Amino acid sequence: MNIPPLDLTRQYAQIKDEVLRRMTDLCEKQTFILGAAVKTFEKEAAAYLGAKHAIGVASGTDALLVSLLALGISPGDEVITTPFTFIATAEPVSLIGATPVFVDIDPDTFNIDPEKIEKKITKKTKAIIVVHLYGQTADMDPIRAIAKKHALPVIEDTAQAMGSRYGKTGEMAGVMGALGCFSFFPSKNLGCFGDGGLVATNDDRLADEVFALRVHGSRERYYHDEIGVNARLHALQAVVLSVKLPHLPQWLKERQGKAHRYNDLIKEYGLRDIITVPFVEHNNQHTYHQYVMKIAHSRDALFESLKKNGIGANIYYPLPLHRQKAFAFLNYAKGTLPVSETCAEQILSIPIFPELTDDEQVYIIGKIAEFFKT
Repeated sequence: MNIPPLDLTRQYAQIKDEVLRRMTDLCEKQTFILGAAVKTFEKEAAAYLGAKHAIGVASGTDALLVSLLALGISPGDEVITTPFTFIATAEPVSLIGATPVFVDIDPDTFNIDPEKIEKKITKKTKAIIVVHLYGQTADMDPIRAIAKKHALPVIEDTAQAMGSRYGKTGEMAGVMGALGCFSFFPSKNLGCFGDGGLVATNDDRLADEVFALRVHGSRERYYHDEIGVNARLHALQAVVLSVKLPHLPQWLKERQGKAHRYNDLIKEYGLRDIITVPFVEHNNQHTYHQYVMKIAHSRDALFESLKKNGIGANIYYPLPLHRQKAFAFLNYAKGTLPVSETCAEQILSIPIFPELTDDEQVYIIGKIAEFFKT
């Protein structure tokens, strides 16, 4: 078999006719910059998330950038976040001249450890960026309590968790902090046909700021109240997202079903002593953007074996941000954030997407079992 990490052609086959119909209609109208298509999707996304405002932007990275700018984060400020994430989480912090301050993670959920946040807060700390990694929300109640105590806004990086819910309150990921940032990169739970993103908020003032910042700091054409960026969601991407959004609940259920099937197969093949399956916090609605296992030993050799057998395994992420060359100027020594470093050496993702077949899952776990038996 040849099984990619994600096969979007299978998803496209389900929605092709509707996508082409709507895109053709948009092409006939030639309204590609903002306009009705973007407004429609923004309204639909706000309703789905239960947010007062949803503002479309050009990417998940731009969502984080304009959120930081809307909060007034500036050079010399510090922003607390996790090192166990894609670089886009911390990159905008540095781009605006602020300093990312990394806090180690929980070894089970891979999300930022709330118990380690407060000791990193200083007079320069101006915000906390929480990442809901792999499709599971971070533990928001203690994080929000710390944030309230120190009068710090919380930004949620929800790039991998569209549709996830926090078990303690039932709240949707992306609407628990001051601002929620979403990515619609094609591989995400809800993906468009290129780059796209969204900022969700219940704060009228912040919504107004994001709205202006995404279009050169302008609220009225050719009048600019502040320095902004060009971070508009393209109308063609909005059309695709409007077609896909009604399917998202079912697609997420199917992802969860595939994850539970993997759990059963790993147990059936007697691999539980070698493989730690994804941990789910009590009552959390994990949407399994990635199915991430921890491998007790021989992770790298298994990774290569799976690739040789046509299985699109991946490592998200092989090197935590505090050890990346791009952040060498922060002077984090090896061993400074040991949980993140250990997890980076043990994790492995195997293919998961709604259209993955039972036979493909059996083949994948079967090949893992073969590897450990030889």
